[in-house]
Amino acid sequence: MPALTTSSDGFLLDGEPFRIVSGAMHYFRVHPAQWTDRLRKARLMGLNTIETYVPWNLHQPDPGGPVALEGLLDLPRYLRLAHAEGLRVLLRPGPYICAEWDGGGLPSWLTADPDIRLRTCDPRFTDAFDHYLDLLLPALLPHMAASGGPVIAVQVENEYGAYGNDTAYLKHLELALRSRGVEELLFTCDQTDPAHLAAGALPGTLATGTFGSRVAASLARLREHRPKGPLMCAEFWIGWFDHWGEPHHVRDADDAAADLDALLTAGASVNIYMFHGGTNFAFTNGANHDHAYSPVVTSYDYDAPLTESGDPGPKYRAFREVIARHAPVPDKPVPAPSPKLPRTEVEFGRRAPLLPYAHALSESVRTELPVTMDELGLRAGYVLYRTYVPEAGDGLLRLRGGVGDRAQVFLDGAPAGVLERERHEEALPVRVPRVGATLDVLVENMGGVNYGPRIGAPKGLLGPVDLNGAVLYGWDCHPLPLDDLAAVPFTPSTVTTDSVPAFHHGTFDVIVPADTFLALPGWTKGQAWINGFPLGRYWNRGPQRTLYVPSPVLRPGSNDLVLLELQATTGTRALLTDTPDLGPVAP
Repeated sequence: MPALTTSSDGFLLDGEPFRIVSGAMHYFRVHPAQWTDRLRKARLMGLNTIETYVPWNLHQPDPGGPVALEGLLDLPRYLRLAHAEGLRVLLRPGPYICAEWDGGGLPSWLTADPDIRLRTCDPRFTDAFDHYLDLLLPALLPHMAASGGPVIAVQVENEYGAYGNDTAYLKHLELALRSRGVEELLFTCDQTDPAHLAAGALPGTLATGTFGSRVAASLARLREHRPKGPLMCAEFWIGWFDHWGEPHHVRDADDAAADLDALLTAGASVNIYMFHGGTNFAFTNGANHDHAYSPVVTSYDYDAPLTESGDPGPKYRAFREVIARHAPVPDKPVPAPSPKLPRTEVEFGRRAPLLPYAHALSESVRTELPVTMDELGLRAGYVLYRTYVPEAGDGLLRLRGGVGDRAQVFLDGAPAGVLERERHEEALPVRVPRVGATLDVLVENMGGVNYGPRIGAPKGLLGPVDLNGAVLYGWDCHPLPLDDLAAVPFTPSTVTTDSVPAFHHGTFDVIVPADTFLALPGWTKGQAWINGFPLGRYWNRGPQRTLYVPSPVLRPGSNDLVLLELQATTGTRALLTDTPDLGPVAP
């Protein structure tokens, strides 16, 4: 018998009244060596439950391939640690998760099919997800409540009412979970708009709402939709995420705490989104695309109670006081901030320009016209497109289909300009220095759209390229996933300024590893790795000005820092600091 059931107005856990006081923490956004620390801090704030999405695209990166369950993706270990901490778990396996995550968690190998009808009963979609569940669930079933584990409820889809109204599709997902051994309570989650609730709910499952304010009105709409049963806010938004080029979003702690108190006073259960946001390491950030394409920054701090580096912030104390009025809170002090690394400078002494050595990083694919990243089988990263120009002089270079998402143009290795999807740019005036000049177009995937109808929008060059109206043919396409930097041909360098894409390698010494933040004054845009661990994207466009470096990434003694700087740098140093800088706050 499932451990969590519902009554006419609440939840029962093993037959006893139970209120869910949960917080969101995505295991895939937190270094695995820090899971235990973060889960303990969740319990000490007064949470009795932890919630997490499950990103299909990370767990099954190849079509029909095995499901990855190691390292950052060791979900069974995460569930064991939550259980050991005395926390219950809400599991949200998708298939779609949103989460400001690359592609909303849907695999690019699936969304690349231009004819597929995502999040419907299209058998190309449901068969792929069914196969994924066949591989994923056997490892998770031992952690379900029916087997004595911590997972007390499982979500069906995610905010589906904002996308579609295919009840048969939701029913398929319900049966897919049930037929594979999931006995626990199932729930749906939608914004508390009546139309969303009507389209996204599924008879026989618990309907929950998502909102961050107007608590009484939101709960009333939820009650109108379901006259009986528990009231639950499955995503209580207490902060927000940031896009590149926008201010950093924060929410006043007292304001959020007052709304949390209103929720709990009303007798509702809650899942705080986020309790601990974490980081979009590597190339995992998502993007929004309403009027314009807007990629999400590397930090997923979310102005959460627990900061990106795991330190209690103002909301931690405020929420703990609120929860203590409604539920037991451990009689322990608020955890202290983690130790931070002393200020450390990193000197760069080796360099490798990208354009001349792209062939060392990947084999090229020869095509008559440029092909997309999807057609090259590239899930994330960059593609270098190369051809030769048959004429010299001034002209207008046009990317006929546009770019996904950002193109840097070079002629004989010299920068000629940048075109961005974000700014709806497709044409660039150029001066071709000679007949037969090399044209390089370096395209960056800035993150897959995670919400709305543009999920799966292609990346790379999206059509022919022409110069003065004449199409250019004969392209070498170099996919650059950059998941292994061993082949980067570094050589000693004393360059103090740079204007072309290049890798830069530096070293620094650590006595005792501790959390730190990478600051890059004088650098423009690129990616950073420490000891091979991908910290993520940096960009002086802001708001984010530092990258979080988890202490387990560091080691006593010598450490390596590698930057891929895409545009320009005016120095040979980087700085590790004890203070994060997520940028100016939104007014």
